[in-house]
Amino acid sequence: MAEGVRAGAATDVGRVRASNEDSLLVGTALFAVADGMGGHAAGEVASAMAVDHLRALDGRDDLRPEDVRAALAEADHAIRAAGRAHPGQAGMGATATGLGLVRVAGSPHWVVFNVGDSRVYRYADDVLTLLTVDHSEAAEMVATGALTAEEARYSRYRNVITRALGVRVPSEPDQWVFPPVPGERFLLCSDGLTGELADDEIAAVLRAVADPAAAAGELVRRAVLAGGRDNVTAVVVDYGHGGTSSADTAPRTTP
Repeated sequence: MAEGVRAGAATDVGRVRASNEDSLLVGTALFAVADGMGGHAAGEVASAMAVDHLRALDGRDDLRPEDVRAALAEADHAIRAAGRAHPGQAGMGATATGLGLVRVAGSPHWVVFNVGDSRVYRYADDVLTLLTVDHSEAAEMVATGALTAEEARYSRYRNVITRALGVRVPSEPDQWVFPPVPGERFLLCSDGLTGELADDEIAAVLRAVADPAAAAGELVRRAVLAGGRDNVTAVVVDYGHGGTSSADTAPRTTP
């Protein structure tokens, strides 16, 4: 785990789905959530492939934003190729979102990346900020004023993804790069969490629960209790909160 970084994760199949198609990465300096699409085993395969390509970058001292972009492009190609090679996996895809510590002009920076409708939030100074942009028809309708943000949470268009790995060519990821600030906290999550919990409740948990693994577990637990209509995954990353760097690297299924 990179100096000053603590992280923890939790995941749950939810109350409706038969299997968990989410995958996650809690590395030393790279963290990600991928949400599989395609049904049954195919979604699990696609999300695992996305995470595996990112995991190959973890631990590099010279990691750059363009390396993350290249890994996502390779995952996009690999998922599409696997779908062509295996008829049972045809049409599979995955979202991929996350953050990592990279070097920019010799200094450490965060890179936040996103393809699809999984999200990265930043919580600092008691303010929760959504850093990523959903690649969905509902989000596009909010941007044009056709829907309000609250209406979009329940719209049938929120599940119509406009960008994902393995599905469309090209699937260019969004990226944002900025310097780290001590005391900040990040939440990476699949839409199974944001589909059940409003931002106010997410912020309340991040405010109240200091341990990152416990905070991730509490968020997932609440999302399942609220309905659990989809798989739910959360990764919480703290930077510069003091204490020893640590990680709960094993995905936890909440009771």
